[in-house]
Amino acid sequence: MRVLLVEDDPMIGQAIAQGLVDSAHAVDWVRAGEQGLAAVRGARYDMMLLDLGLTGIDGTEVLRALRRSNEELPVLVITARHQIDTRVDVLDLGADDYLVKPFELKELLARMRAVVRRKGGSGSPVLVAGDLSVDPSSREAEFRGARCRLSGREFALVEALARRPGAILSKSDLEERIYGWNQAADSNTVEVLVYGLRRKLGNEVIRTVRGVGYMVDARS
Repeated sequence: MRVLLVEDDPMIGQAIAQGLVDSAHAVDWVRAGEQGLAAVRGARYDMMLLDLGLTGIDGTEVLRALRRSNEELPVLVITARHQIDTRVDVLDLGADDYLVKPFELKELLARMRAVVRRKGGSGSPVLVAGDLSVDPSSREAEFRGARCRLSGREFALVEALARRPGAILSKSDLEERIYGWNQAADSNTVEVLVYGLRRKLGNEVIRTVRGVGYMVDARS
């Protein structure tokens, strides 16, 4: 997933961003509410992690602005504010979940997966696209009897395709799911990853649409 982290504490932000990268997510990190709103207007994200105690526009106002604009981006609030009234108010404003600091990274990752499942209308933790199944919790994939655990970038690429079965994603679309702002993409990264995935799972796991991009089948 490509995640927008809106967090003004440098130590907390760095720790979360690094943990997400290590868990195969592409992360863009901003430290102010205005920057978060601008980032959403300029790129497509799968989720926002939003602190409430921001400088300038606080997290509550960021959330209110997002929902007023009919932006359906999933938002998981991460904050030190533990009061029940604050939780209720933020959830009623349109937050998809609420996590109180301090928290363990593994709980944050599990809540992110749960939010994405709910938004996608699925109760299953496993993504299924035709003969391909992808388990975000274990970073394992299976295709026609071949099963293996994937590297971080391999997983990021195949997850992006599996979340949109039947859709063609361009090379730049996939690079956005693999790299954040501060990570430089090699010119042949996507091709190398596709080659590696085909070696592990079979040549037919990912289809190349010449001159357009890549896709996985929606049906067996």
